[in-house]
Amino acid sequence: MKILHIISSVDPAGGGPMEGVRQLGVALTSAGHKIEVASLDAPGSAFLKEFPLNVYPLGPSKFKYGYSPRLLPWLRKNHKSYDVVIVNGIWQYHSYAAWLAMHKSDTPYVLFTHGMLDPWFKQQYPLKHLKKWIYWPWAEYRVLRDAKAVLFTCEEERRLARSSFWLYRCNEIVVSYGTASPNGNPDLEVQSFFSTFPHLQGKKLALFMGRIHPKKGCDLMIEAFAKVLRPFPDWHLVIAGPDQIGWKKILNERAAELGLSDRVTWAGMLNGPVKWGALRAAEIFLLPSHQENFGIAVAEALAVGVPALISDQVNIWREIDADGAGIVSKDTLEGTRGLLQSYVEMTAERKLAMRHSAKQCFQERFEIKRAAHTLQTVLASL
Repeated sequence: MKILHIISSVDPAGGGPMEGVRQLGVALTSAGHKIEVASLDAPGSAFLKEFPLNVYPLGPSKFKYGYSPRLLPWLRKNHKSYDVVIVNGIWQYHSYAAWLAMHKSDTPYVLFTHGMLDPWFKQQYPLKHLKKWIYWPWAEYRVLRDAKAVLFTCEEERRLARSSFWLYRCNEIVVSYGTASPNGNPDLEVQSFFSTFPHLQGKKLALFMGRIHPKKGCDLMIEAFAKVLRPFPDWHLVIAGPDQIGWKKILNERAAELGLSDRVTWAGMLNGPVKWGALRAAEIFLLPSHQENFGIAVAEALAVGVPALISDQVNIWREIDADGAGIVSKDTLEGTRGLLQSYVEMTAERKLAMRHSAKQCFQERFEIKRAAHTLQTVLASL
């Protein structure tokens, strides 16, 4: 098949949806399909050179809505050359443009909402939700309604999506989702990480990897770390990811107040061997998120056998809990404290068993070839 992905950006700082497009695209390419991407990135953006798939950068986009006058004409001209189109994400112009170009055509399109219909957003940002209601009936409702399928990455995401708007109709399909196992040399990757952060050598690392954003529960991590792990000097908290809203300064000040200035490392965004070295070197992966559709970084941690300590707002929590691949609790300070306390009190044998279960969970549920096969089957049926 010849498949086109449409996404707002392939910038790695965008997080999970971009990584999903990249990983699925590479896996489907290996299976003999031709995968291309249309984005709203500005031509010449540096990160385009590193992206492994052929990208048509049709930006730069304007405003938060991501409008670009180049996208719709390009889609109308080119969509017929693809067997199927995959739209990634809603609430921006690229999804509405896809509907305008294809809803009356013979080219089928499917849609990943990537958790953007989670009712958490309605509860957390009621004014924004009211604005979305004004937009919903004449735009995104139609995008979902006329898609050949709306693809959800787990059952929890599908269930939650029905709760945001009473005007809701679509062909729901749950597909596997995931990421690729690292294929580098484990020892060299760990060495690369410790060469970058030599002060962490010999420490037990609690690792967070993702955007530094209130919905991720970064403040809960710092508070819970102080309550549970401050008495254990060999433990260290590593927060790795981009700070897009300037929250790091506030969090860092709070860490200092708690006496953790030398126990928290702000690693920034990690890529390549350093990223995989951080994951391999970690004792636990910590994500007390208030809303998380899938969590690519969670799957990456499982891939290298690192237990995932997560909230029950990470939509794959049921799978991780069932497989014994981590610990699950509420997205509260008490819940996050409980995650760390439960792990610290485990026996060495139980910790080792959990690391084994983490790898097994990844292989059976989240390995990218399995996800690509499931998606391929769905797309072929269209």
